Amino acid sequence: MQARMQNPAQVLDGAMKPILDIFKAVHTGGVDEQTLELVHLRVSQINGCSACVDAGVKGGRKAGVSEEKLATTAAWREAPYFSDEERAALELAEAATRLADRPDSVSDEIWDNAATYYDEKQLAAIVMMISVTNLFNRLNATTRQIAGAWG
Repeated sequence: MQARMQNPAQVLDGAMKPILDIFKAVHTGGVDEQTLELVHLRVSQINGCSACVDAGVKGGRKAGVSEEKLATTAAWREAPYFSDEERAALELAEAATRLADRPDSVSDEIWDNAATYYDEKQLAAIVMMISVTNLFNRLNATTRQIAGAWG
């Protein structure tokens, strides 16, 4: 497999730094690093971005996410390894990633469940992580970036 081109954010002057700045800001929101990595991984799985799934697994390991969680993130609803807080973040991540799948994709029920566990700053961090991951997924999948080839 070969990438179609270099990652577009690396091609356009000034594009990569603001994206990476968002990632940095996300990590100041008070959400557990492991939860953020699980959100990144799940969004990347949904979008079929092999480069980001690979990075998500590696980042999860670095953050101390258990192998059981990494192996079952795609099936988190059926797996016993996830806390209620992680489940709320993963549910929000799925809904916000699949906006076109149904009307009111991020329902009040999903939002209120997440808000049970996370304050406004933490919710902002989770929503930003979902958003920036979706951005990278779209850049990488469209241009067929190779898993493990970047960073």
